Amino acid sequence: MRALYIDRRDAALGYRDAAIELRVGSEKPVTFPLRGLERLVIGASATLSTGLLAQCWERDIGVLILSGRRNEATARFYGAPHNDATLRVEQALASRNPLLLNEFARRIVAAKLTAQARLLRRLGEGRPGGRAHVRAAVSLCADTGALLATGDAMTLDAIRGHEGAVAASYFAALAAFMPPALGFAGRQRRPPRDPVNAVLSLGYVLASFEAGRQAQIIGLDPKIGALHALAYGRDSLALELVEPARPKIDALVQRLFQQRCLRADHFKKEPDGAVLLGKAGRAVFYQAWEDQAAALSRYLRLAAREAVRRLRAVPQSHEEQDLVQS
Repeated sequence: MRALYIDRRDAALGYRDAAIELRVGSEKPVTFPLRGLERLVIGASATLSTGLLAQCWERDIGVLILSGRRNEATARFYGAPHNDATLRVEQALASRNPLLLNEFARRIVAAKLTAQARLLRRLGEGRPGGRAHVRAAVSLCADTGALLATGDAMTLDAIRGHEGAVAASYFAALAAFMPPALGFAGRQRRPPRDPVNAVLSLGYVLASFEAGRQAQIIGLDPKIGALHALAYGRDSLALELVEPARPKIDALVQRLFQQRCLRADHFKKEPDGAVLLGKAGRAVFYQAWEDQAAALSRYLRLAAREAVRRLRAVPQSHEEQDLVQS
């Protein structure tokens, strides 16, 4: 078992004999072994014992707490940080190098564009007339990728602008492969106003959490990135590791709706227009997520290792070397 999802209101989680002990009201306690567990995701009001939190810390088990209504991350920790802080110092120094940030950002966006074009081509080839729906977006991905490859002098704001323009075209093309009744026309967040956006948001939250966990395990600081500027409370690097993997999540969501694993009755609409995924729908999604979670974790682990390799390949000044080694 790699992940445990707790979606029971007023659950009490404790530690007992190398296992999580789950208590809900007067029901008989249920235990889940900690051995092999990587992620604990809590989606309803619950209490956690200090003993359990300490065990999660020691075992590098990430804990993600989602809001009960909109499945947004309200609290998270990834386990104990890497004992050697040297890499985090190198990462912090690199974050003040504009040329290096530019290179990293272009590579991230280029990889994302390649993955987006790949998914759209596959969807287009799988449906009669589908290629026409994706042609413009695929071409924009290719043209923008070529521009990034030669854009050494491109500013970070320009890179972000190109990424955003492609994203708008990409989601418009993706909408053609979602059931029309869902009302999905493009990416909308905070709040999501259709079922597709509600599930995409949940998937991106889970993926970003796993990316942050992988980054911290390898010794990086999940908050210091390149494409995303430093911002209070934002795990910028985690978001960047996820960027090229987002089409994998989009493909999963598209399949779940196309195969009617997720249906309209799994959702409810709030007075403010927000569309929320209900408990039964969350159970369906979590199971589907775990079916591909191991592959996604491997991808994010490799992405974090590649970031370390490139970071350590950067020449440092004598002053920076002294700081890292002191």
